[in-house]
Amino acid sequence: MNYYDEIEHIIKKYEINKKVREYQENNELVLTYWNIGKLIVEAQGGEKRAKYGDELIKEWSKKLSLNYGKKYQERNLRKIRQFYIIFSKRPTVGAISWSHYREILSIKDENKRNYYINLAISNNLSVRELIEAIKDNSYERLLEKPNKIEIINNNIKEEYKIRENIKNPIIIKLNKDEQILKEKDLELKILAKLQNFFLELGQGYALIDNEYKFKLGNKYYHIDLLLFNYNLNCFIVVELKFRELRKEDKGQIEFYMNYIDQNLKKEFHNTTIGIIVTKHQDKFIVSFISSPQIIPITYHLINL
Repeated sequence: MNYYDEIEHIIKKYEINKKVREYQENNELVLTYWNIGKLIVEAQGGEKRAKYGDELIKEWSKKLSLNYGKKYQERNLRKIRQFYIIFSKRPTVGAISWSHYREILSIKDENKRNYYINLAISNNLSVRELIEAIKDNSYERLLEKPNKIEIINNNIKEEYKIRENIKNPIIIKLNKDEQILKEKDLELKILAKLQNFFLELGQGYALIDNEYKFKLGNKYYHIDLLLFNYNLNCFIVVELKFRELRKEDKGQIEFYMNYIDQNLKKEFHNTTIGIIVTKHQDKFIVSFISSPQIIPITYHLINL
């Protein structure tokens, strides 16, 4: 008998069951609060009159918090009521926790609120990571905002649009007193925090290579970052510039994109997309460079 394997088997079984219990408990908590909110609103005479029925919440909160703890104090009952009013069509159970919903409830704009819910779902964000994304104005920095953002529905496959997911500027966070002095420093910092960089670009990215090297004739060329996006089913060429955007950047990235299309792209892949990340932009240069396949964006450095 291999005792170590038996011990590991028991631990794995416990951890799996623990995750299942946590998932079920979260589902139950979210539904419980939704149902409580529904009853509060109905008791107060419906959504339009609910906000004026605070005396009822005060009365009930005293009884409930005395019998069932602080989570039913007046402030939390107000949030539970607000939760139902916002998500009266029933929330996406199991997608995010009550703690996630609490952070989102204060967002009045529905599009913005749904964006952060989707961001948390699709990227499996912790509550801390969600708070950080809200603080970093992830929604406000979207390159293009969709007219209508619906909460993710796994039964409906929606078209992924890169410009509605990529941020501009992207934020690159530095440690205290850390500096970026050249393009190589920028590349290394992005590689060190690749998941953060991907989050700034959207969803579905994977790194193929950095400093991707290829040879044409007697000359070698290097692509700063070569990515693949499974939502778009295509390669992404990323060029990093520690300077302002220039008109010649269009020719350079098109050259790299054509090489990838002719040498790496398969028949079932879509056409390669290029992203140029620069320090500054001039709107006239941007209008010249911008095309369906080329996306110029900027970066903003923040010291933590």
